[in-house]
Formats: sequence, structure tokens, C-alpha cells
Amino acid sequence: MATQRTHQEHLSHVVFITAAAAVGGFLFGYDSSVINGAVVGIQNHFRVGAFEIGFVVAIALLGSAVGAWMGGRLADRLGRTRSMQVAAVLFAISSIGQMLPFTVWDLGFWRIAAGFAIGMASVLGPAYIAEVAPAAYRGRLGSFQQLAIVLGIAVSQLVNYVIASIAGGNVNYHLGPLQAWQWMLGACVVPALLYLLFALTIPESPRYLIMSGRSRKAREVLAEVEGDDVDLDARVAEIQHVLRTEKVPGLKDLRGPTLGLLSIVWIGIILSAFQQLVGINVIFYYSSVLWQSVGINQSDSLLISFSSSIINIIGTFIAISLVDKIGRRPLLMIGSAGMAISLATAAWAFSAARLVEGEVSLPNPQGAIALVAANVFVLFFALSWGVVVWVLLGEMFPNRIRAAALGVAAGAQWIANWLITVSFPALSEWNLSLTYAAYALFAVLSFLFVAKWVKETKGRKLEEMG
Repeated sequence: MATQRTHQEHLSHVVFITAAAAVGGFLFGYDSSVINGAVVGIQNHFRVGAFEIGFVVAIALLGSAVGAWMGGRLADRLGRTRSMQVAAVLFAISSIGQMLPFTVWDLGFWRIAAGFAIGMASVLGPAYIAEVAPAAYRGRLGSFQQLAIVLGIAVSQLVNYVIASIAGGNVNYHLGPLQAWQWMLGACVVPALLYLLFALTIPESPRYLIMSGRSRKAREVLAEVEGDDVDLDARVAEIQHVLRTEKVPGLKDLRGPTLGLLSIVWIGIILSAFQQLVGINVIFYYSSVLWQSVGINQSDSLLISFSSSIINIIGTFIAISLVDKIGRRPLLMIGSAGMAISLATAAWAFSAARLVEGEVSLPNPQGAIALVAANVFVLFFALSWGVVVWVLLGEMFPNRIRAAALGVAAGAQWIANWLITVSFPALSEWNLSLTYAAYALFAVLSFLFVAKWVKETKGRKLEEMG
């Protein structure tokens, strides 16, 4: 009984520190999507056109790509928790900068800074969680990152709705000294400070501690997260054996015979790209515009957007319950199949859009089918690729290159995200149905890629990855 109670205490401690690290994922989701509620206010305030607005929305994603690439290197130089502290401070400063811009161009600068912090968070959370979580629970604990992201998306939409409601539906209305859209962008400072507080209190990763020569402290952390009944000397020796001849990884350590990179790095890059190329962020960045483009009014489109975020959360919980039971590969393949079918269905439904008296509309039953298909797509993404890619990126790479490889893979993810975000408005105006058919094709290709190249990592120690 005492042993069981001690085990539960250790597990509770691990859950706490992984949840604390995942606050970076919450900020990732929050800061990525909060701009949606402010777009109209920014456009009206600065009197700019579609090009400038598109620049402000998309530029953060390029900052995220750089932040993801640098985040892995900083994690190996400064440590996981110290790098989290840097990201938290950058989140807070950029939030204040976005809240108080003088021009649309300096708003763009602060969006880049926020994107850099988002990119860092996208790397630091999975790497840290993978390194502190016991192998038996690593999949579920690694899922905390994606759960935090989807919660951040939902909370940002809720906060935007509350602020807009207080402003009477006009985001350019002044609430005190600032307009409503400025409060929307500035509200992120609250979770940023919470992230900083957690990053100051959670322990450093035992693998980083051993890498930096602090084996005694690493032993203490391993006792906290794996329990006293584990042979700590053997665990420290195991990690030391893997790290003994290794150095802090850089890009040159990722080089290999396959087009200049190790095969495992290419697998991480392609997994990351497919996660975005299926078009998931079209739903979260452009859903309001998407539904209005096929005849749904603004109020209903905002309600649909919020309902999609709730479905995203439900799917994430499903993934958390299954990832350590049925494994990573089966979930990815189930998700790819479900996304391909739902995206193809949406493409068919959108092909029925018609211009009636100057307004676009979808006839019945295609309108209802498009709505259901889009939300089924969100569900299948959330219960598979949304969670599992982050779990895999945190655990699939060998110890000697994990942080650097994760940074490169996450950077590729942000570039793919940027490509989808920038291209969707023009593609949807050209042919919305064919755009969704292209996303469906990427879903099919993702299924084939997983079946051929992705190996199962369920239940394996990080030291076994090679």
C-alpha cells in the first residue's frame, strides 16, 4: 500500500511538471490564433488593405520557424527550463508590444517576436516532457503539449468574444485608453507570466543535467520523476553511456547520406510538413472567412469556429487516452484515412457553391454536409496528427541529436504552416473545392508515408532510439 501511494505521489509530481511545461503549448495556441479577433480592428485602425493584413497575420509564422530552429540549440546551451524562461519573457514583451503599436509595421515586428517565442515553445515543451516522463506514460504526458495548444486556441477565441461583447461588437470601440482589439492582443501577457513562474519552479531535465556534468542533481530529479524503487545508479549510468562521447548537437550533426540529412531527420521534417499540408490551420486562422465565403453570416461563422475548437479539444482527449494503448502509427493512419475522406467530402460540397444576387451560398444538403465534413476533419486531425506528431518529435530522435533535430523538424512545420496560411486566400478565391481536394490528397500521401517510413516508439526508452 505504501509503495502504491509513493508511486502515485511520483506520478502526480510528473503530471504537474509536464503540465507546467505544457503552458508553453497553451501560449503557442493562444498567440497563434488570437490575431483572428483583431484583424478587422487592425485594418480599420491603420486603414490598410488586404496585403498589409496578410503580412501581419502570416509574418508571425516565419518568426516561429526561426524560433523553432533556435529553440533546440538554446535548449542544449542554456538548458530546457532556462530556455523556457527566455520564451516566457519574450511572450510577455511581445504581447505588450502588439497591444501598443504605433504603425502596422511595428505591429508586424512584435508579431515576429511573438512568433519566435511560439517557435521556441513548440520545441521546448515536447523535448522537456519526453525527457522527464517515464516510458510507460510518455505518450499520454507528451499529449499534454497538444492539449495545451488546443485549449489555448479555444481560450483565445473565448477571450476575444468576451472583449468584443463588452465593446458592443465593435473591436475598434475604446475600452478605457485602448481599443478592444488592443486588449485582445495584450491579454496574452497573463498566461506568459504564469509560464515564467512555472519555468522558474520546475526541475531541469535529468538528461540535460547529465549532459552538463551535474550527475548528482540528475539523480535527484530521476528519483522525483521515476521513483525511489528504480535503480538510480543504473539509470544515470545508462544515460551517461549514451551521452559520454557526445557533444551539444548542431546542424552538422544532422548531416547524413540522404539528401544531406540523416534519414530520421527527414522523417521528422516530412511528418511535420504533412501535419500542416492537410490544411488544419485554415480552420483556425480563416474559419470565419471560410464560412462567410459560402454564404454563412458572420455571427453564425464565429459560432462554428468556436464549436470547431471544442471538437478539437474532444479529439485531443481521445488521442491522450489511446496513444499509449494502440500506439503512434495506428493513430496516425486512422487519422490520415479519416481526414482524407472528410476533406474529399468537403471539396465535393464546396463545389456546389453558387452566386445568387451577388452573394455566395451553398444549397442544401451541401451546406450541412460541408459543415459536418469540416468538423469531422478537425476531429480526426485532433485524435491523431495533432497529438501524435508532437509525441513522436519528442521521442523518435537519438539522444545525441534530439533537441537540434526537433528544432529543424518544428521549423519545417512552421514553414509549411506559413505556406498554407499565405496561399489559402488566393487559392480559395480561385477554386475553394479544388483547394480542399489538394488537402485531401496530402492526407492520402500522409497515410502512405506513415505506412512505409514511420516506426513505432510506444513503450521504448529514449536511450533505445537510434
